[in-house]
Amino acid sequence: MSAPGVPDPRGEAQALRLDQLQVALDVDQADAALLRAVDGLSLAIRRGETFALVGESGCGKSMTALALMRVLPHNGFVESGSVRLGRTELLDLPEAQMRRVRGGRIGMIFQEPSTSLNPVMTVGAQLREAIEAHTALRGAAARARAVEWLARVGLPEPARCFDDYPFRLSGGQQQRVMIAIALAAEPDFLIADEPTTALDVTIQAQILDLLRDLQREHQMGLLLITHDLAVVAGMAQQVALMYAGQIVEVGSAEAFFAAPRHPYAQLLLQALPDGARRGRPLAAIGGAVPSLAQQFNACRFAPRCPHAQDVCLNAEPTWVEMPPGHGLRCARAGDAALDHAAHGRSPAPSITPSTGRPMTPPDARLTSGATPVPLLAVEQLRVTFSRASGFWWRSQSGTAAVDGISLQLARGRTLALVGESGSGKTTTGKAIAQLLRRQATCTGRALLDGRDLFTLQGSELRAARREVQLIFQDPYASLNPRMRVADILAEGLIELRPELSQHTRKRRVDDLAEQVGLPSRALQAYPHEFSGGQRQRIAIARALAVEPRLLICDEPTSALDVSVQAQILNLLRQLQHDTGVALLFITHHLGVVEYLADEVAVMQGGRIVEVGTVDQVLGAPRRDYTRALLAAVPRLATRTGP
Repeated sequence: MSAPGVPDPRGEAQALRLDQLQVALDVDQADAALLRAVDGLSLAIRRGETFALVGESGCGKSMTALALMRVLPHNGFVESGSVRLGRTELLDLPEAQMRRVRGGRIGMIFQEPSTSLNPVMTVGAQLREAIEAHTALRGAAARARAVEWLARVGLPEPARCFDDYPFRLSGGQQQRVMIAIALAAEPDFLIADEPTTALDVTIQAQILDLLRDLQREHQMGLLLITHDLAVVAGMAQQVALMYAGQIVEVGSAEAFFAAPRHPYAQLLLQALPDGARRGRPLAAIGGAVPSLAQQFNACRFAPRCPHAQDVCLNAEPTWVEMPPGHGLRCARAGDAALDHAAHGRSPAPSITPSTGRPMTPPDARLTSGATPVPLLAVEQLRVTFSRASGFWWRSQSGTAAVDGISLQLARGRTLALVGESGSGKTTTGKAIAQLLRRQATCTGRALLDGRDLFTLQGSELRAARREVQLIFQDPYASLNPRMRVADILAEGLIELRPELSQHTRKRRVDDLAEQVGLPSRALQAYPHEFSGGQRQRIAIARALAVEPRLLICDEPTSALDVSVQAQILNLLRQLQHDTGVALLFITHHLGVVEYLADEVAVMQGGRIVEVGTVDQVLGAPRRDYTRALLAAVPRLATRTGP
């Protein structure tokens, strides 16, 4: 990969190139008229190549993709630079011609399917629209192709899904629909913005295999934007690391993972959760990505860098070529200390956990060596959703989404609930939190300290809601778009902690924002002004506000980059020590399970098929289904690119 700004001699006529791209947003702030979301970015993607763009939320990755597709928000525009598809300058094309390129020659999988799919159109209508716009297929032939694509992305009963509306599908199923729409026209290049974030590991493996097959069959180039470094290691040939609107390191995937040279890259890899780091704090990088509504005159990463020196604070670093084929934006490029860190020959720098307190080892948790008394005991839980039929929408009994499961969770412990999308994990969490009383029939018992949550009414149920909080999977859908962040965080305190004074509530809100890594200025903003990862941090802070005893976490870190994920996992572990909160952790990220969980329950088809300690279930699984889940997990040590 060439350095930013240097011509790439490889296959000019077949490449998708960005040269010195500058993207600005008119944010109308008092201190700056423009926010430069992308600042002088250059990269080139060849046909058949996977180029990964990685970095934290707010670094400009998604804005790069939107600029390339010319679908920037209303206040965004390209200040300067070039975007070329072969020899065609896309920035100069009339919109009518760009519409033929967009979706036809360049497809895009957007990060949040719930906001990208049209809620008043069926899945099939949206997929057929893309097929008819960019291929010669029409009518029945277009429908057949659409159903075929729904099957290829792993949707069950694709013919039925064709006639469904998006809101009837799970988050993972909506993401698969988005992938089908982007691939239906078999584009020359695909921009995939977090394409597997909402998918369980088996479907993720299926989608990644599908992308590899399409690359082999059609020489499709892929710009992969993701925070999952294990997926990058298995898919990409080239990797670019982005920070604060700039690329700070670029090179082959093999070189990047073997010896990352930029301090930012080194810290990101140290922040990955797995069993080897269990019992130790993850390297959560202190601070946050700086505001881009400012003029920079020093290294943008210096305030967070453990290797920063005076030279880093006096001028912006220039781009340095470091053979073979490696580029770096760092004033200390070639420094012996960084070279030693790159090859793992020096200990990781000391990183303070995001809570600002020393991390407590797991043997000091609020549990004893004896069998712990369960805080939560679920007994024969069965959840059945009614099915409407007929002209008058008569209600009929439907299939049980959760079919007679039992589990126990002790105070200060973490039970991970894993399984494929649609296995009943989220339904279990919502049923325990008493959020399905009007939508489904729930039988069995959910005992919280001996009280059956299903029998509580009125003030007793209200009190229980303070003790049981839920972090939802989709932060965009669960946050009120008309409320500022400060009001969102204070809402639960006002309703469930009315004894607190206004001053105490404000201080609690400020502390929550700091705990989850949100800058203080974020409190006066609205949810739509944040990235997906930042919105998830708001949702986590809201759930923590009332200090619950049981926290049901439904994919709480799936939308977070590895650095913020490390902050949140460190925070949850520290909260367990400080308060004894129990975590029911619903996830498809088995690395997080290895790091955080005490016990694991594996769900399949609404039933628990295997349960035990982390070592028992992940180390020596007894069921074929569990072994298949583990086999689908991408690992940094395994590269299986095309």
